[in-house]
Amino acid sequence: MLDGLNYKNILIYMTKLTVPFLLSALLCTTALAQADVPTLLIESRPVGTSQPAEATIEAVRQATLAAQVSGRIVEMRVDAGDRVQRGDVLLRIDAAEASQAVAGAQAGVAQAEAVRIKAISDYERTRSLFERKFVSQSALDQARTALDAADAQLRSAQAGRGQASTVEGYTRIVAPLSGLVAERHVDAGEMAQPGTALLTLYDPSALRAVVDLSQQRLSELGKPPFRARIELPDIGRWVDAAAVTVLPAADARTHTVQVRVELPAGSEDVLPGSFARVHFSSAAQARLVVPSTAILRRGELTAVYVADGKGGFGLRQLRLGEAAGSEGGVEVLAGLRSGETIALDPVRAGIAVSAAGRH
Repeated sequence: MLDGLNYKNILIYMTKLTVPFLLSALLCTTALAQADVPTLLIESRPVGTSQPAEATIEAVRQATLAAQVSGRIVEMRVDAGDRVQRGDVLLRIDAAEASQAVAGAQAGVAQAEAVRIKAISDYERTRSLFERKFVSQSALDQARTALDAADAQLRSAQAGRGQASTVEGYTRIVAPLSGLVAERHVDAGEMAQPGTALLTLYDPSALRAVVDLSQQRLSELGKPPFRARIELPDIGRWVDAAAVTVLPAADARTHTVQVRVELPAGSEDVLPGSFARVHFSSAAQARLVVPSTAILRRGELTAVYVADGKGGFGLRQLRLGEAAGSEGGVEVLAGLRSGETIALDPVRAGIAVSAAGRH
């Protein structure tokens, strides 16, 4: 057996060998943890910024059909959401009154034709008598005047018949364009009056976002042609604008200019009247941009881990601007300089800093 003195010496000897080994292992672990954190060198680079503006989606081709004659709606063939083709009959208004008007106009034409035939016959007879010196010039002039009056009466009757036929055609409401029925304003059995809204149609293949911009914001966009992207929050989509058109007049009440941003083809699932956000692209400028994934957000703290040049990281608070670039970056307004290196993974960088602090 070892006596107490020898046992104590052995313990002291083993401690001297073990402690340096453990410290060395811990330091190596910390260094490996710091070296394992991905980093990024931040440099100023040209980045195009965007100016967002709230917008409303509307159809380029839209029509609200209204009644042009009075009458009861006797047939309703479509409802909201139905797809129609140009020329389809959508509803019918009672045509009894219009049909009677057509019949009366047709009778007026027949009467005018009979009067004209008699006037022609009288004129021909009077001219023959005039050539044989049996009647005077005055009688011939009267016969000619009667014939001219009959011609005018016939033309008037024919115009009345055409007008009555046109009114009768107004009892059949047809689609002026191919598209969807957005809204039905009346039901079968209701009484329609001239000007009564009946149906609203729109073409879903041609949509646009309408924005009202102040003249100052419009001038900040630079010179046309403008580029823009359309954010559709309701369906979670972004689309590139097919065209941007600025109307050449300002609203006298709001002093804003309307900008129409065309949606690309294939946007049939977007509904007119829905909310959209248009992001107008401006000229590229040199900016500091950090990836949004490298930003640590804790309450009111917004910071990144910056490499200290000694294998470690330091937490630094930032003041951020708007989203910049198409890679999910955020503009840095203050707190970071060009040429500094940041940790791309703030969680792993925080663990490495904590481990270094404990040892």
